Amino acid sequence: MSKADNLLSILWLLRSGKRMTARQLAEALEISVRTVYRYIDALCASGVPVLAESGHRSGYRLPASFTEAPLFFAPDEQRALIHAAKFAREAGYPYGDALNRAVTKLERFANDEQRDDIRRHAAGFDVIMQPADETLAAFIRELETSVADSRTLQIEYQKPGAATVNIRRIDPYGLVYWKNRWYVIAYCHKRGDIRSFRADRIRTLQRTEETFPRPPEFSARQFFLSRILPEKNDACVTVHLQGTSRAIRDLCLQWPFAYTLTDRSEHEAWFRFDETAIRTYVPYFLLPYGKSLRVLDPPLLRERLAEIAEELAAHYRML
Repeated sequence: MSKADNLLSILWLLRSGKRMTARQLAEALEISVRTVYRYIDALCASGVPVLAESGHRSGYRLPASFTEAPLFFAPDEQRALIHAAKFAREAGYPYGDALNRAVTKLERFANDEQRDDIRRHAAGFDVIMQPADETLAAFIRELETSVADSRTLQIEYQKPGAATVNIRRIDPYGLVYWKNRWYVIAYCHKRGDIRSFRADRIRTLQRTEETFPRPPEFSARQFFLSRILPEKNDACVTVHLQGTSRAIRDLCLQWPFAYTLTDRSEHEAWFRFDETAIRTYVPYFLLPYGKSLRVLDPPLLRERLAEIAEELAAHYRML
């Protein structure tokens, strides 16, 4: 382990309040006793109040007031870190290995009671998502670093169905994870506008020596949502649905209904969509609910559902 890791490890070991000799610390960390003395001196020099006691009960310890400092995680914070690591692993988080190492340190240097609590909460919590593409981890790390450092990138980007790639210079403003995919929101020098690029469509990327000023108050999240949600304006039509409480509750959690909901009760819900959405994707969200939902308005949506159902019936009669 690095010096910083060993220093933190000593703090965790002493956090239990028990006295530990230099030899006990050395054995726990697999380092020499002389190195322990150097690390103790370094901790003291940095302001950590390590108490050294001699005599029959000799050893090092920390005062109780220090073990309550914010440097250490509370039980809820420990559980949150472990659960977050599971979410991150399923999402293909690019620093998953570092997060897992942090959890390992947490378990290693907790006392017996804390370690038992951590393991019980970890064993009873699982996350199941679409398998992440592990080959993207290096790209995501580079994109995240370039966002943080405001570094311009040159990428080779391949659109769906395209046989060739496009070379783009982009200023990455932020990363977004949505529906099991990573996107980078960036200013495209070729288009002269802010665009979103799917990370799995980037074939190569290279840092340049150029930097850029990130627009103040810019939100990658808000930009992305504004491009995928129907625009709310006077031309939007109210969609009024009636159904079982379970169907209404489930639909209101679905994208994009959660974002266009204007009002709801136990058995009814009202949404706002433009006509294009009603003619295209909205009916396909409603079809799986079958007779558990009923469209009260607009008539156009009822007609589209009937048309699609008739087309499907005709298709399967021909098989």
